[in-house]
Amino acid sequence: MKRREFITLPAKTVAGLMLTAVAGDLVRLKAQTSGTVRVPLRFFTAADARTIEAACERIFPSDATGPGAKEAGVVVYIDRHLAGPYGADARRYTKPPFVTSVPEHGYQEEETPREIYRAGIRTIGDFASLSEAAQNDRLGAIETTVFFRMLSQHTIEGKFSDPMHGGNAGLVGMADRWLSRPGD
Repeated sequence: MKRREFITLPAKTVAGLMLTAVAGDLVRLKAQTSGTVRVPLRFFTAADARTIEAACERIFPSDATGPGAKEAGVVVYIDRHLAGPYGADARRYTKPPFVTSVPEHGYQEEETPREIYRAGIRTIGDFASLSEAAQNDRLGAIETTVFFRMLSQHTIEGKFSDPMHGGNAGLVGMADRWLSRPGD
C-alpha cells in the first residue's frame, strides 16, 4: 500500500462515520467504482426518495447503452435542489396575480417546487412497489402535470449535471455512448 492510499483511506472512513452520525435518513447510491455509497437526505424522507428514484428510473432507465437515473444519483440532485433556495422559491417572484402563461415563460404558479413535489409524491403513491408496466401507466396519467414536467426536467439535469450538485455520480452522464461518433 502506498503512503497516499494509507492516508486517504482513514480520512474517507472518518468522513463516512461523521456523515452517518449526523444524517437522519440515508439513501444508498450505486457508485460505479466503489460499490454502495450512503448519502444523507436533506428534503426527502427515505420513502419519498425511493418513490422519486423509481420515477426517475422510469424516465431515464438503465439499458444496454449505459446507466440510468438511479446509477447517476438523480434523487440526490433533486433532494439537494429542493432543500435549498430553489425549493423554497427564494429567487422567483411569488406575488399575485398568478397567471397561466405560455411554456416559454416557465413556471408561473403559486406553489413552490417543494409543494409541487410533496403533492406529486402523494399522487403517485407507493410508486416503487409497482411493476414497470404499472409505473409507466401511473406516469402516463400525470404527464401533463407541472409535477411531471418538473420531475422530467430535474431527471435530465441530474443525469448530466456537474457531480458537485449531487447528480451524475461517477460522471455516468459522460459515458462513451454520448461521446462516440456514429460508425465508431
